[in-house]
Amino acid sequence: MVAQVRMIRPEKANSMIPEFWKELPEIINDLSDQGEARVIVISAEGRHFCSGMDLSAFAGDSAINMESSKFPSRTRASFRSTALRLQRSFSCMEESRLPVLVAIQGACVGGGIDMISAADLRYATSDAYFCIAEINIGMTADVGTLQRMPKLVPEGVVRELAYTGRKMDAAEGKDRGFINEVYETHEELLAAVNEVAREIASKSPMAIWGTKQSMNFSRDHSVADGLEYIATWNAAMFDMDDMGEAFVASSDRRDAEFPNHLRSRSDL
Repeated sequence: MVAQVRMIRPEKANSMIPEFWKELPEIINDLSDQGEARVIVISAEGRHFCSGMDLSAFAGDSAINMESSKFPSRTRASFRSTALRLQRSFSCMEESRLPVLVAIQGACVGGGIDMISAADLRYATSDAYFCIAEINIGMTADVGTLQRMPKLVPEGVVRELAYTGRKMDAAEGKDRGFINEVYETHEELLAAVNEVAREIASKSPMAIWGTKQSMNFSRDHSVADGLEYIATWNAAMFDMDDMGEAFVASSDRRDAEFPNHLRSRSDL
């Protein structure tokens, strides 16, 4: 099954209000834990994918507003805790056993880039653009862009985008390796992304999970550590039944049928 997660605040360019930061990880973790879904597709309604954090919605939050305080150290500690919590809202996409695909149209700004940088695959319409906008309002991006994007795009390019706050269009994003493919219309984009998602969903979910885990681990470690990791993973997780089904299905010229993941325990 391909699970659809859709942002539905088009009148506000899908800006990220406090509820968003709570609901997204709940949805991603629930889909991953239930075991029925095999791929997650994140999309958005309206002209723009995401205009970033809705700062007006956080204006009264003492954990965000660090003006003079009787207890400055505690105020700053609270700010740090809030930043870490916001980071976890996107880290769940990396940690999920399901691949996460995003379909981007129009603006993808600020927190929007933080989010899509944590996804597995990124697709966009030709009118899409990307902007690390935090620098334009006098702050340093702190929810994942500066940590993840250099793993996807040459570091010099990320530094330029982060230092200048300029827009990178979809064509450049594809040339830089940030975007997998570009489509002319939103309809074509969604059709293509869901076709890729269905292809992924047709594979062994255990093999897909192992591939994602291995690639994420190898990204952050040495080649030697990555090789040892995948040897240990396959020693524990390699499924002979899935391999047998793949061979038989190929011989019979039919689609393979693999069991879903088991539901994760919710009582722990």
